[in-house]
Amino acid sequence: MKAPDSLRTAIARDLTPARPLARPSIRALALVPFAIAIVIGIPALHVFRPDMTVIGFIRAWGFSIGQAAAGCIIVAVALRESVPGRTLSRAALATTIGLGIALPAIVLLLTTSTFTIGPADHAVAEGFACFRTSALAALPALVFAALLAARALPLRPVVAGALYGLGAGLMSDAGLRLYCDYSMLSHVLFAHMGAVAGVSIAGAALGSAIQWIRRDM
Repeated sequence: MKAPDSLRTAIARDLTPARPLARPSIRALALVPFAIAIVIGIPALHVFRPDMTVIGFIRAWGFSIGQAAAGCIIVAVALRESVPGRTLSRAALATTIGLGIALPAIVLLLTTSTFTIGPADHAVAEGFACFRTSALAALPALVFAALLAARALPLRPVVAGALYGLGAGLMSDAGLRLYCDYSMLSHVLFAHMGAVAGVSIAGAALGSAIQWIRRDM
């Protein structure tokens, strides 16, 4: 049955050109200012680690810049995952998340020649302080990445959210390591890798929440 002319006219009047999405790698560049602000801001607002001159420029600033860049790359992967028809395979997803969460420990091994064990009474308090600092610093990048991903209508919003949360967490930890000089494995596992994993989980929850809100609108 042919649609009424009035309906066809109303539909034609409502149609507007859609602005195509740029490539994920290009869109992820919008996160670079966040990464720069985090890497510089965390130590500047607190204190730079006292062994900066000992570990040298490359292992201090170089490794942090590299880790922040890795975070931006993972956000680009999340933006690719958010485009229908371009979802990641299970193997690629597991590899990306596994390497991302392990990256703070890998950077620690490449940075530290001796592993210290601090006073037990300070370890818990310092761990929570670093966890909180890293998680809070990641929030602006996390929210912005979520908005970028939502525009692409992800079919797996939890997966996309976990990925851009992981990227934001790595950017934040890149700044945290210029402030924190603890080399205890337990501290790194909880305060550094734990914060990265926590922001990734928060991203998954945020992606799911955005999808739920859009479905009910």
